[in-house]
Amino acid sequence: MNETYHINESGYYGAFGGAFIPEMLYANVERLRSQYLEIIAKESFQEQFTELLIDYVGRPSPLYLAHKLSKKYGAKIYLKREDLNHTGAHKINNTIGQILLAKELGKKRIIAETGAGQHGVATATVCALMGIECIVYMGSVDIERQAPNVSRMKMLGAEVRPAESGSKTLKDATNEAIRDWINNPVDTHYIIGSVVGPHPYPDMVALFQSVISEEMKWQLQEKEGRDYPDYILACVGGGSNAAGSFYHYLDELRTKLYLAEAAGKGIDSGHSAATSILGSEGIIHGSRTMLMQTPDGQIIEPYSISAGLDYPGIGPMHANLIKQGRAKVIPVTDIEAIDAAFDLTREEGIIPALETAHAFHMLNKIDFRKEDIVVVNVSGRGDKDLSTYIKYLNRPHNVSDE
Repeated sequence: MNETYHINESGYYGAFGGAFIPEMLYANVERLRSQYLEIIAKESFQEQFTELLIDYVGRPSPLYLAHKLSKKYGAKIYLKREDLNHTGAHKINNTIGQILLAKELGKKRIIAETGAGQHGVATATVCALMGIECIVYMGSVDIERQAPNVSRMKMLGAEVRPAESGSKTLKDATNEAIRDWINNPVDTHYIIGSVVGPHPYPDMVALFQSVISEEMKWQLQEKEGRDYPDYILACVGGGSNAAGSFYHYLDELRTKLYLAEAAGKGIDSGHSAATSILGSEGIIHGSRTMLMQTPDGQIIEPYSISAGLDYPGIGPMHANLIKQGRAKVIPVTDIEAIDAAFDLTREEGIIPALETAHAFHMLNKIDFRKEDIVVVNVSGRGDKDLSTYIKYLNRPHNVSDE
């Protein structure tokens, strides 16, 4: 067993991580790697970051005891309400940190990729706040299925550029953003939205998102008299919300870590994004991790009803947690996620993002004891997914017909 599940000095989580990048990006990434920890640690940076998280984002996000869910599943079910952040998801935690970092590095232009649109909205938001040019790359399929967030980005002043290659989803948007960065390495900072990409991005994003588990510790201490839960449940595509909610518990073995992965129409259907089951070790978007690929290394197109989980890889932190047995993965189909979303809306009056809904299905798959304390990370709100939910509104509840 590893002494720690955190990143090492070489930028690896066990066998996963590193920086596999084109030569044109080396100076940019190396500057980030050599300076990010020093910049983040500065008192002036921490003061700005903390002030914005409190006064602009609205942190701390509540840790809500879901009484009806608790009764239903026979444990104390707490919800970490990241959906109540400004912009409606956890993504803003990271973009606030990275925009301050970009300013410190003297960057004048921001690029980002987005799938569900929440990271794109969060990036456009902080660029508007700081008066910096913003270009967001988004797969044309996602532009259509996440139209409300596209409108929000444009209203905030961002340029939304469609990715038309491949499956026209998150992977392809990331490819386009990397191409842009290669062509504009001097004045541009790439705000990656998840714990993916070349080192230092997985660690940097995890650090900014770790405010989630940092708050959970003192909130649980206040509510339960101990600062750790028995279980943390989160959805995972790239995995930034999971990384943030796991961060301060990675080496706390009394806390079990569970990841909900998008099984799409079924693991063996050919329409899935269950990377940990269908994937193998390889390199994608600058890091060594688990990804869905053919025997000769070509990317297998992923599928999920949820744009934010429609990605053929998984962050290197999570790849290592899974390989080491520290985290368990439960695959969740589209229909199971839809049913879980309606359960949450009708039990607790909370409409979750489709991504988040995958995590809630795991409550059906774990045998809890009545004394167990469970935290589900509510990574985002469901406004952006209402058109999808409406299609299923009159469908018999909890009937898996696809």
